Amino acid sequence: MTVEKPTFSVLGPLEVRLPGTAPRLGGPKPRMLLATLLLHANHTVGGDELAEVLWPDHRPRSTAANLRTYASALRAELGQAPARIRALGAGYAIELPPHELDLLLFEERVTAARECRARGRPDEAAELLARALALWQGVPLADLPGSPLWDRRLERLAQARLRAAEDLVELLMAAGEYGEAVGELRALLADHPFREDLWRRLILALHWSGRQGEALHAFGTIREHLVTELGIEPGPELRRAHEAVLAGEPPPPPSASHGLRTDPVLPTASGSPAEPALPAAPVSDRAPVVPRQLPPDLVDFTGRAAEAAALTRALVPGGVAVVTGPPGVGKTALAVRCAHAVREAYPHGQLYLSLGGTAQPNDAAKPNNTAQPNDTAPSGGAAGSPVEPGELLAEALRALGAAEPLPPTVHERAALYRTLLAERPMLVVLDDAAGAAQVRPLLPGGGSAVVVTGRRRITELPGAARIDLDVLPQAEALRLLTAIVGAERLEREPEDAAAIVRACGRLPLAIRVAGARLAARPGWSPAVLRRRLDDETARLAELRAGDLEVRESFDRSYRLLPDDAARTFRALGLLGTRPLPGWVVDAVLDRHRSDDVTDVLVDANLLRPVGTDPLGQPRYRLPDLLRVDARDKAGEVDMPALARVVAGWTAAAEHATARLPTTVFRLTSPAARRWRLPEDALRRVAADPVSWFGAEHETLVEAVRLAADAGLAGAAWGLAATLVPYFDLRCHLGAWEETHRVALEAARAAGDRAGEAAMLRGLGQVALYRDRYAQAAGMFRSSRLIFRTLGDVRGEAVSVCGLGAVGQFRGDQAAASRHFRRALGMFVSLDDRSGEAYARQALGRTCLSAGDLTGAADWLGGALRMARELGDAHREGCVSLQIGRLHDLAGETGRAMRAQGRALTIFEGFGDRHCAAYAMQGLGGLQAARGDWRHGSARLESSLAIFRQLGDRSGEAATRRLLGELHRSAGRRALARGYLHAVTSRQVVEDTAISHD
Repeated sequence: MTVEKPTFSVLGPLEVRLPGTAPRLGGPKPRMLLATLLLHANHTVGGDELAEVLWPDHRPRSTAANLRTYASALRAELGQAPARIRALGAGYAIELPPHELDLLLFEERVTAARECRARGRPDEAAELLARALALWQGVPLADLPGSPLWDRRLERLAQARLRAAEDLVELLMAAGEYGEAVGELRALLADHPFREDLWRRLILALHWSGRQGEALHAFGTIREHLVTELGIEPGPELRRAHEAVLAGEPPPPPSASHGLRTDPVLPTASGSPAEPALPAAPVSDRAPVVPRQLPPDLVDFTGRAAEAAALTRALVPGGVAVVTGPPGVGKTALAVRCAHAVREAYPHGQLYLSLGGTAQPNDAAKPNNTAQPNDTAPSGGAAGSPVEPGELLAEALRALGAAEPLPPTVHERAALYRTLLAERPMLVVLDDAAGAAQVRPLLPGGGSAVVVTGRRRITELPGAARIDLDVLPQAEALRLLTAIVGAERLEREPEDAAAIVRACGRLPLAIRVAGARLAARPGWSPAVLRRRLDDETARLAELRAGDLEVRESFDRSYRLLPDDAARTFRALGLLGTRPLPGWVVDAVLDRHRSDDVTDVLVDANLLRPVGTDPLGQPRYRLPDLLRVDARDKAGEVDMPALARVVAGWTAAAEHATARLPTTVFRLTSPAARRWRLPEDALRRVAADPVSWFGAEHETLVEAVRLAADAGLAGAAWGLAATLVPYFDLRCHLGAWEETHRVALEAARAAGDRAGEAAMLRGLGQVALYRDRYAQAAGMFRSSRLIFRTLGDVRGEAVSVCGLGAVGQFRGDQAAASRHFRRALGMFVSLDDRSGEAYARQALGRTCLSAGDLTGAADWLGGALRMARELGDAHREGCVSLQIGRLHDLAGETGRAMRAQGRALTIFEGFGDRHCAAYAMQGLGGLQAARGDWRHGSARLESSLAIFRQLGDRSGEAATRRLLGELHRSAGRRALARGYLHAVTSRQVVEDTAISHD
């Protein structure tokens, strides 16, 4: 036979054949790079995998650069080859047609041979197999050092070669070509000297080709090897072949058509056919059993296209795939569906074993090996514990026809199991695994494929493809509900159908239960079930239909948790819907370094990692329905954990707030608990407090609500008050108001007067910023009265400052001055120098508004000196803004611009965009006044954009007015009208609102 020589060869030494030239591939590393790409031809190999192959011990710092160099050199040498090396993302791929690589050509011919055989064309099949095997020139890549990352691919290739050779032998013997079969068998036995089935076929092939002496010698050879080296006698099938030679039994007639692999039939001495030969192992005397144990596929299986494709690709001979995910997510359903999709490739049978990884005490009464939809498959083992590997192996061996008694030990049963499946490769489904230790003895190796399902993440099986399932996307979840209920009912109420799916957390089991309930109640509209599911406290009770129950499925995982993990799971259910940083588990357990407990929940697929936030903190969240279940399981015993978490948020927020530019009106709750975070978490907070607040903003708002709902009034208002400086800095008025209203209600319900006063003071500031002056004044007066009753002088002073601001914004400078002077006296009595600096600045601003430049200069000068003495740069910036106004009113434009520029520099240094916008406004107006229209209008436009983004309506109106005047003085009347009209329209709306305030 003429053997074609493709351009690239890996089925032997690495070779590249180009017309008229011998490419120089370089040293071992470029050759190993090329070999790795060829082993995975037409697929991308990641940079990390390539680096592991080339530098298994110590990677150079310039790994990526070295890979680029080697890849470039290979491209240059392979310029004439019909292949292309491409850089794709962080990896590389070689692209080439199958006939240019012996590996792909081998696989293509083997596939074509099987198709020919299935269609009744055995001669073509034999020819294709012979041509496929002729491509092998020895051990693949024997001239290279090798790599552990090649092993899985090379092992599959070796198995594929063995199966192809065995198929060719069967075809030759079935066609009566015994002489050719002898040559193929001797080659196989050189690599597999103890395979009794191969020796049996060799003995028969020699006998039926007229070489009885060689046949008897072959039997003597293998018997001697077995006795002297293994201490065993030949098995029954080998002895039967020997008896056939001695009896001179004739060969069976040649077959014209051959389908799936069959063993030759040995005639008995009487001339009637004997039973088919079986492997040399303890087996029964009947014909080989072909187990077909796959549970039925779900007719309404929906979605999972990408996951199904990945799993199907992994179920090749020798492949192992692990499907994991939370309870009810559809692991069994996906595994069974994909097993049905590939079962024709495993004609010797399909095994299904339920490993009972989440067994419960009442499971023993349930039928075994029945796949329930979406991961409620029962256990077949001892009640309340996973099935032991020895029991599972016994079940598998009986399904394979092994004779009783079975070997007594797990090791011996596993060896027999592997032996039987080496002869008859099958598809094996191992459902509901407890972990890798339970699975390992059940891995057959060889040409069988295995799919494992389990709730626990199983990552310890080398080379296994891992498929982690999450809940369904909304569209796929709706399609599943539609498939169960019917499109007509759901199309009438699409919003209710979507709400049902969301209430089910897009979890397949929950959707199936909800669909079953609707299907069983044709008189219900989807709105009825939606209303019943809206109540989270009763949701899991609603999600039950017959023997399908979401809560019971969750309980299977929960009952397997250690105590600390169970406590943490329950407590996390009390902490709302937001993703949480890892330190929260520390607070729940009241100890640091609780990563081990977090890992238990993550590995059990009860807690989902959801990435890393901008500060490098890993984030976690409970899936929606699991959160509902955890909250339902929580009791009074778990409330201290919630309190510690809120105390942790309070401590962290205080740590961050202390590092913000200004905290002048910050009020604290002495009664609120603090729980100190781990030092590494506090370092991240301190390194960038504004970014930390940005990352945790929504979680902190939810923590206030959770504390209030739990009756932790002091914790609720203490945390809300701590957030005020950040809310003020970023103009988050909505969150500010929300947290304070929630905490105010909690404080009033608890009779916490200090909390009531603090929250009223904060709400008054929000009203002031929103130009609701009467409302603000009322809240400031109420908070002042409570603080005075409590004897809290500083709280009263802060409230009085609010009344001064209201007077100033209303244009009542006399009232404003009285309030600020009163507050100044209080701050001085407390030796609160920061408060004193603020009050002096406020009095200076009041004097400016009243036209008293001398008084303003005095107050502002004192405030500036005090700010510098305190090292309060932000206060210095605020005072500088007013000093710029002072110089402007005095006609000292240059000095005014320098003061405003100083303020802008300070605010931009702090990242305080809000105050910076006021500095831009002042500086832009001054630049325009000096005739620098271009720079002045640019600064004003920048400040306007910030005011609009932050929702500062007063700042926006003032800037629009300046821009309108600027454009009008420059003759741009249309532009001026646009800006001034917006200001006028807004003023009408505000005047109306104030009249009702």
